[in-house]
Amino acid sequence: MSANTVMKTSLRNFFAHKGRMALSAVAVLLSVAFVCGTLVFTDTMDTTFDKLFAATSSDVTVSPKAAKSEGSDTGRPESMPASALTRVQRADGVKSAEGAVSSMNVTVVNADNKNMGSENGAPTIAGNWTHNDLRSMDITSGHAPRGPTEVMVDADTAKKHHLKMGDELRTIAATGDFRAKIVGIASFKVTNPGAAVVYFDTPTAQRELIGRSGRFTQIDVAAATGVSDSVLKKNVAASLDGPYKFQTQKEAADANRKDVGEFMDVIKYAMLGFAGIAFLVGIFLIINTFSMLVAQRTREIGLMRAIGSSRKQVNRSVLVEALLLGVFGSVIGVGAGVGLAVGLMKMMSAAGMDLSTDDLTVRWTTSVVGLLLGIVVTVFAAYVPARRAGKVSPMAALRDAGTPADVKAGVVRALIGLVLTGGGGFALYTATQADKASEGSLWLGVGIVATLIGFVVVGPLLAGGVVRVISAVLLRMFGSVGRMAERNALRNPRRTGATGAALMIGLALVACLSVVGSSMVASATSQLDRSVGADFIVEGQNGLKPQAAEALKKAPYLSHVTEVKYVKTKLTTPGGTKEDEELVAATPTYAQDLRRETTAGELSAAYGKNAMSVGSEFAEKNHLKVGDTMNVAFERGRTADLKIAAITSDDTTFDKGAMYINLATAKQYLPADRLPLNGMMFAKADAGKADQAYKALKSSVASDPTVHVKDQTDYKQTLKDQIGQLLNMIYGLLALAIIVAVLGVVNTLALSVVERTREIGLMRAIGLSRRQLRRMIRLESVVIALFGALLGLGLGMGWGATAQKLLTLEGLDVLEIPWPTIIGVFVGSAFVGLFAALIPAFRAGRMNVLNAIATE
Repeated sequence: MSANTVMKTSLRNFFAHKGRMALSAVAVLLSVAFVCGTLVFTDTMDTTFDKLFAATSSDVTVSPKAAKSEGSDTGRPESMPASALTRVQRADGVKSAEGAVSSMNVTVVNADNKNMGSENGAPTIAGNWTHNDLRSMDITSGHAPRGPTEVMVDADTAKKHHLKMGDELRTIAATGDFRAKIVGIASFKVTNPGAAVVYFDTPTAQRELIGRSGRFTQIDVAAATGVSDSVLKKNVAASLDGPYKFQTQKEAADANRKDVGEFMDVIKYAMLGFAGIAFLVGIFLIINTFSMLVAQRTREIGLMRAIGSSRKQVNRSVLVEALLLGVFGSVIGVGAGVGLAVGLMKMMSAAGMDLSTDDLTVRWTTSVVGLLLGIVVTVFAAYVPARRAGKVSPMAALRDAGTPADVKAGVVRALIGLVLTGGGGFALYTATQADKASEGSLWLGVGIVATLIGFVVVGPLLAGGVVRVISAVLLRMFGSVGRMAERNALRNPRRTGATGAALMIGLALVACLSVVGSSMVASATSQLDRSVGADFIVEGQNGLKPQAAEALKKAPYLSHVTEVKYVKTKLTTPGGTKEDEELVAATPTYAQDLRRETTAGELSAAYGKNAMSVGSEFAEKNHLKVGDTMNVAFERGRTADLKIAAITSDDTTFDKGAMYINLATAKQYLPADRLPLNGMMFAKADAGKADQAYKALKSSVASDPTVHVKDQTDYKQTLKDQIGQLLNMIYGLLALAIIVAVLGVVNTLALSVVERTREIGLMRAIGLSRRQLRRMIRLESVVIALFGALLGLGLGMGWGATAQKLLTLEGLDVLEIPWPTIIGVFVGSAFVGLFAALIPAFRAGRMNVLNAIATE
C-alpha cells in the first residue's frame, strides 16, 4: 500500500466516524483552550501592568533606601527631607525634579462609611498631585486639589462607587482621620487594574500621610534633552549623600513588575496544572476512542493486511487519523483559548480587577505551544491502539476474534498495575511515618503518582468485581434490563476501566482536597478551642491604625486588651549564627489570650525585662537552652542582649515558631516612630459581660470598615469560609477535567451502541421496547460512572488522609472526612452517568430494527 493510499484511507476513516471523532476533538479543544487561555490571560495582565508601570515611572526615581514596595509596617511611609529635592534639582542633566508623597496604608470611605478601596486585594493609594502624574492621567472633571479640604479621585473609583463632584470622602491614615470634598476626577490613560487612587495638595499629603511637613516619599526626576536615564541616575546619585535608592524608569518598572510577577506566576502555573489534568483525562478518552474504532474495524484491517498492507502501514494509518484529530482540535482550541481569556478578563473586571481587551496579548509562542501540545498528546494517546491495530493478523481479523496475545497482555497489565499500586501504597505509608513534612511530602508525591497510574493500569481487573457489587446494589431492581446493563459494562473490562479512569482522576483530586480542607478547618477549630483564651480577636487591613487601637482599649466591659506587634530583627545566637526573624512583641496578657505549651521555662518569664522566648525547632537547630543570651538587632532601632526565658513547643497551628518579647522591650529599643502598627489585638470580657463587650468593641471601631471584631465563633467561620472559597475555586477548575471525563463516557456509550448494532436489533426483534433499551443504556452509563467515582473517591480519601498525617507535623492534627461532600459527589456521579447516556440512548432507541439486524 503506497503512502498516498494510507493517507486516503485515513481521511476516509476519519470522516466516516466524524461524529465519534468530534467528542474526542472536544476533549483536545478544551484542554488546548485552557492552556492557551491561561497564557493569553496572564500575558495580557503582564502587558497591562507593564504599560502602567512604564507610564507612572519618571526618568529617574529617588526614594529612601528603607522603603518597601508593600508599604511601611508603621503605617507611615518612609520619607526624605525636602533638602534632598533641592540638591537633586541642581544636579547635572536634570530638566525638572519634584517631590511626591504616596501612601498605601490608608482607607478611604464615603459619607455612608463604605470602603472605597478595591475588594480584590488591589491597594488604595493616597498622594499629592504632581506633574509626573500627567504621564498616566488626565483631569477630566473639575481641577486638582488646592487646599486641605479638597480631594481628587480616579475615574474608575468614581464610576464604581457612584461618586460625584462635591461628595465628601474621609481618609483614615496612621496619623488620624481627615475629610475632604471631591473637586476633581482624573482618568487613567492606561488600564488601571483596580487600585483606588486619591490625590491631595502637597502640604495636606505631607501633614496627613507622613505626619510631618517638608518631607517626600520619593523624588521624580525628568532628564534634560539628550541626557540618558543611566547618565541622569549617575548624576543624581552623585548629588546626594545618605540612605537613598536610585532607579531609572526601566529599573523602577522592572522592580514593580517583579513584585506583580511572583503573584502572576502562581496563577499561571496553578491554571496550567489543571489544564494538565484535563489533558491527562483527555488521553483516556482518545485511547478509548481509537481502541474501539480499531476493534470495530478489525475485519477491515484484516482485509487490508490480506491484500498486502504491512503492520507499519496500518499503524501509520491510525496515527494519521490521530494527527488529523489533534490538528483539528488544537486549531479550534487555540481560538477558543483567546475567547476563554477574554471571558476571564470580563469575570475579573466584574470582581473588581479591571482588565481591558485593548491590552489583549496573543503571542505567537502561545499558538505554537497550544498546537504542539494538542497534536503531540493526541498522537501519543493513539499510539497504543495504533500498535494494537498493526499487530492484527489477517486470519485473526477475518475470524473477528480476540487473539491469545490479548489474554497474555491482560495478565501482564494486571501484574504491572498491582505492583504500581502496591508500591504507591507503600510510599503513602512511608509518608505517614516521616518525621519532617518536607521528607514526607516527597513520599506523598511518589505515592499519589504511583497509585494513580496503578489504578489506571489495574482498572480492567477491578472493573469486574466493582461493577458486580454496584450492580447487585443498584441494578437488580430493574430485572432483566438491569442484568443486561451489567453484562454490557462487564463485556469489555478494558474499555470500562479506561472510561472509569477518566472520571476517577478528577474525583480523586476532589476527594483528596475535600479531606485536606475539612481536616484543616477541624484542626484549626480544635486548636482554637485549646489555645485561644481570649473572647475576641480584632484584625485590620494592613494592621490596626493607632486611633482604632486606642478606641479598642477604651471599650467598656473588658478585663484586658492585648496589643500584638510584629517586629523585624536580626538575631545572633551564642554560636554566632545570624537569622532574620520577626519577633512577636505583645503585652504580657498575650500569654493568657494564646496559651502556648513550653518545653522549657515559663512563658510568663519571656515577658520580663530583657527576656524572650524561642520556638522548640529553632532552639533545637541552634542548640539553645533557657538562660542563653541572644543578641537582637532591631530593624531601624538599637541592639539588645535578651535572655531566653522560655522555649515554646512548635506542635501547634497558631504562632508556630513564634518568638515572644514584652511590648515594653520593643519600645525600649525602637524609636516611637519606628514601632509597627498592631498586627492584631485580643480582648477578654468581664465575667458575664461577653455580649455587651462584643457590641462595645464593634461600636468602638465602627468608623473604620477595614477593622473586624470577631468572637471565637466568627473566627472559626472565617477560617471555614476562607478554605471553602479556595476549595470552590479549585473545584471549578477541576470541573474542566470532569467535563472531559463525561465526554469520555458519552463516547464510550456511543461507540458501544454502534458496536452492538446487530445485537440491539435482535433484542428489539424479540420484544425489548425502546423504553427498555434506553433504560439499559442509561443504567450501563450509571454503573460505569459510579465505578469511576468509587475508585476516585476511595483513592482521593487515601491521599487526603496521608496528606493530613503530614499536616499533623505542622500542628493540624484532626482528620475529618467530609462525608456529605463525598456522598454528594458519589450520588452526583450517577446523574453524570444519566446525562452522558442521553444522546447514545436516544440514538439507540431510534435505530431501525431490520437495518440493525442486517448489519455485519
